[in-house]
Amino acid sequence: MKQSVKLIAGNWKMNGLAADLDAVIGELTLALQAEPPSCRVAVCPPSTLISRLAGAVRGCPIEVGGQDCRAEAHGAYTGGVSAEMLKDAGAGLVIVGHSERRQEFGETDLLVSAKAEAAIRAGLAPIVCVGETVEQREAGRAVEVVRDQVMNSLPKAVVGRDFAVAYEPVWAIGTGLTPTLAQIEEVHRAVRAAMIERLGLASAPAPILYGGSVKPDNARAILAVPEVGGALVGGASLKAADFLGIIRAA
Repeated sequence: MKQSVKLIAGNWKMNGLAADLDAVIGELTLALQAEPPSCRVAVCPPSTLISRLAGAVRGCPIEVGGQDCRAEAHGAYTGGVSAEMLKDAGAGLVIVGHSERRQEFGETDLLVSAKAEAAIRAGLAPIVCVGETVEQREAGRAVEVVRDQVMNSLPKAVVGRDFAVAYEPVWAIGTGLTPTLAQIEEVHRAVRAAMIERLGLASAPAPILYGGSVKPDNARAILAVPEVGGALVGGASLKAADFLGIIRAA
């Protein structure tokens, strides 16, 4: 990934049926074909829609991603989806370590690292998520917590490969709250320093995305913050007009 080219990735979470995909992506593809984006654009729908999305965006500047994968390539894991399966369905990226996975499913840094390594193994670009809770921020530990997550969640296998880190303050996800621009800059600089410490200067081109209540009206200011290399967008990516507004802000 070239650091100068931002990545705007939409995370649909557990939302969306075929009709929603047709409506949102139909409008989005028309707009992006008429006026190509100046950034990378990705959409990460539920796994049930990955193959359909891959077909719908063929020839359009929209990349396809998954929202999670298992670390194993195959096995007796009922309901599990491997990185290889995502790749086979048409994905090129995958989110790993999202705070909802860490909180709801107890995913550890070690497991997130294994999933990121599995993504590389399958030829996917992992988007590795990190972020602090409100309690950790109020205790003055935000930078410490995020640094530790970066150091322990990024496998050496990503060096020289296509990957990104996404900083998502847990308390800002879906709440409408956002950190100040100064707080975002402080953590993004800390993430970059930790990436270089962990992986060396070879990690410098990998973008650090900001995630947490990104909207069309705050996207331009957030994306202008030093070391913010894009955005991981939740609810706003489910509405074509809102997601397009964020894309144009990049």
